[in-house]
Amino acid sequence: MTIAAREPAPAEQGRTLAPLGRRLARVVETQTLGPYRLIAVADRDGPGDPRPGQFYMLAASDGWGGGAGERPYLPRAFSFCRVRSADDGAAVHPTLEFLLEAIGPGTERLAGLSAGDGLWIAGPLGVGFSRDGDRRPLLVGGGIGAAPLLGWQDELGARAEALLGFRSAAHARAGELFNAPVICTDDGSVGRAGVVTEGLRAELERDRGAVVYACGPAPMLEAVRALCAAKDVPAQLALEAGMACGFGACFGCVVSTRSGYLRLCVEGPVLDAAILDRVDAFGAVH
Repeated sequence: MTIAAREPAPAEQGRTLAPLGRRLARVVETQTLGPYRLIAVADRDGPGDPRPGQFYMLAASDGWGGGAGERPYLPRAFSFCRVRSADDGAAVHPTLEFLLEAIGPGTERLAGLSAGDGLWIAGPLGVGFSRDGDRRPLLVGGGIGAAPLLGWQDELGARAEALLGFRSAAHARAGELFNAPVICTDDGSVGRAGVVTEGLRAELERDRGAVVYACGPAPMLEAVRALCAAKDVPAQLALEAGMACGFGACFGCVVSTRSGYLRLCVEGPVLDAAILDRVDAFGAVH
């Protein structure tokens, strides 16, 4: 295996360094959005400026490793949605928000957390999104993959248009978190009927002076990559892969690029689409 040299894009501004080791945080609020669960976590000992697109390794403080077959065992990697400042009367600290869907032993345990529950977290890790000059930002999200785009839209402001694709109206409730998103649903139950990349195709036909930031399932990201390559539009893609450690030791999240392999947890998860020949499907740990 050839490991590529670290790519210069996304730029270094996409990374906030994490404190060493994991730390115990507390859930302060939860919200149900259709099949999704939004949890807010008081991270009193973490940095207040994680970059949108970076991720955290999460594990519940109780009942982790104690289920059937001792699953879940490894922590789970999640991009944060947004970060807010909270004042508990003693100090101002960051509150992180994560969007979850219970589809496996780890995500079920995390989605079941309530206010006051403990959560072991490590991060922020990896490289997030970075600005691309004065180009018009188009944010393209698929399902739960919309999560890291939320904080990015907050930071970019009104110019950043969000195109979000969901399976159904129930899943599309996550779009309520965004500012004036264009919603597409597979079943046509809300918004436009069809896949979100068809909406992206129309936008790129109208304006090739855009830059695309995308996160979602691998088939969607491959469609985004191919569209942007055909239109000569720059794109940054937040890729998903199963991660065991989160800091580059296990090589479980390597992806192939035009110059070798990169570890998504260190050189990603956000990569410049131009360094990829294609986006392959990787197994994620749930």
